[in-house]
Amino acid sequence: MDERTRRALEITPASSARARTIDITTTGARTGLARRIEIWFYRAGGQVYLTTQPARRSWYANLLAHPDFTFHLKNEVRADLPARAEPVLDPEERRRIFSEIVADLNQPLHRGYLAQPVEPVEQWVTGSPLVHVTFHDDEEPNDA
Repeated sequence: MDERTRRALEITPASSARARTIDITTTGARTGLARRIEIWFYRAGGQVYLTTQPARRSWYANLLAHPDFTFHLKNEVRADLPARAEPVLDPEERRRIFSEIVADLNQPLHRGYLAQPVEPVEQWVTGSPLVHVTFHDDEEPNDA
C-alpha cells in the first residue's frame, strides 16, 4: 500500500465527513451479485471499522456471507483496496470500539451531517453492525 493511501486511511476525530466517505463493493448474501454502496469508515484503537447507526443493514449480511470485499477510497486518494471483514461480536470489545466511534461522531465538526448527541453507546453496542477491516497487503491497490 502506498503512503498516500495509508494516510487516507488514518482518519482522526478532526477528519471531515468527506475524508471518511468511501464506497464498498460486497457480494450479495442471497444473490451473489456485486453490490456497491456509500458508507463512512471509522478508526478505533488504530484499526479500521465499518458500522452505521443502529439498524439492520444488507451490507452487513453480505459481509457475513462473503467477507472479502472491495474498499473504495474516492476522495483525495482514489484506490480500490481488496479487504476482508471480520464481525466484532464480543460485547466488551464492541463497547470499547463504539465508545471511540460515538465520541468521534459527537465532535462539533459532524453537526452538519449527524444529529447530536449521537445515540448512546449502549444502543450502538446492541443494535449496530460492526466489522473490523483488514487489507490484503499482498495485493497492490488498483488506482482508479
